[in-house]
Amino acid sequence: MSSVKVTTLANGLRIASDSMDGVETVSLGCWVGVGTRNERAEVNGVAHLCEHMMFKGTERRSAFAISEQIESVGGHLNAYTTREHTAYYAKVLAEDAPLALDIIADMLQYSILDEDELVRERAVVLQEIGQAIDTPDDIVFDHFQSTAYPGQALGRPVLGSAATVGSLERPALVEYLGRHYGAPSIVVSAAGRIDHDQLVALSEQAFRNLPSQAETLLESAQYQGGDFREARELEQLHLIIGFNGISVHNPDYYAHSVLSTLLGGGMSSRLFQEVREKRGLVYSIYSFAGTYRDGGLFGVYAGTGPSQARELVPILCQEIKRVAQDVTQEEVMRARAQLKAGTLMALESTMSRCEHLGQQLLAYGRPVPTEEVVSRINAVDLDMVRQVAGRLCQSPPTVTALGPLDDLESYDRIAARLA
Repeated sequence: MSSVKVTTLANGLRIASDSMDGVETVSLGCWVGVGTRNERAEVNGVAHLCEHMMFKGTERRSAFAISEQIESVGGHLNAYTTREHTAYYAKVLAEDAPLALDIIADMLQYSILDEDELVRERAVVLQEIGQAIDTPDDIVFDHFQSTAYPGQALGRPVLGSAATVGSLERPALVEYLGRHYGAPSIVVSAAGRIDHDQLVALSEQAFRNLPSQAETLLESAQYQGGDFREARELEQLHLIIGFNGISVHNPDYYAHSVLSTLLGGGMSSRLFQEVREKRGLVYSIYSFAGTYRDGGLFGVYAGTGPSQARELVPILCQEIKRVAQDVTQEEVMRARAQLKAGTLMALESTMSRCEHLGQQLLAYGRPVPTEEVVSRINAVDLDMVRQVAGRLCQSPPTVTALGPLDDLESYDRIAARLA
């Protein structure tokens, strides 16, 4: 019998719980189905700034009271923003779940968005943006995203730019929250020692003033690809080569994940063995498969010294192309085992189960049983991986590079190697 239960309230709020025996804690939170993709260009960064401002005081609690109350019971409260959703979550002892839920509900419905706090928090986020810019292996991914999806909400940075965030005023936050933070766009998710009926009753009371309407429309993702390079005086060249990927709803989703794992997902992966272990060209190299509701990105990141760039790029292109032709059954089985182990190990964490449940309801409209996930991973075979790998290079590549660029091949040369 499944430990997961879901209830939808009359206003559209979804409440999901995953009861776990043998634990004394609960992880719970709200997963909101909007993020950077739901912003207009002129207010890029407003979703993330709203997330910050939720902690800065409500009609019932000061900013200090929010942190003091959760920490006085030994709990932890945090949040994050992505391109497609925003999450507010807490981990507490089971008996303190009502308090944690009340605090999060208070933040989402009754934040006062104080003008003085907004001035200070804008400055904090500007510091965060500056830190990201100063972290090349971080900011190169923003450049990758904007090059893959130029001129689109999906291509804009989650943090926003210094120019847009610096100009955000309180009415922009009020407008964004009023338009998007409605009951139909929110999932209340909990995992641990929790009673579902109690969670539903608490949520009905705590979220009673949520709007019953929410706008979640998105502009469609249109992958384009291209080239972005920024010369910097750094010790390493930070390089990403990527392609049009697949959406979270694509039947090849799990084959896509298996491919990423065997190509660059661990120390036994092709890229780690060929590029780092055999040739010593990098310290860090990995592949990634990011998925969205209607698209995705597949890519390889590598950080290398300036003098190694000339040797690195041909090898990367060769390995990316070669995997479609000579991937082996042994590699597929090893990658499947890694994905299954990661899935099953996550079941031991209340936070992982809570987060997965919230994300699944936003993405699929239903909880996805672990048995189904494992079955779909097991169903990935050699032909499926080869087909997914064969489609990669059919899209124009996206190449982004940050650092010393003198020995990096031209975009056209890299594209020709991958063709």
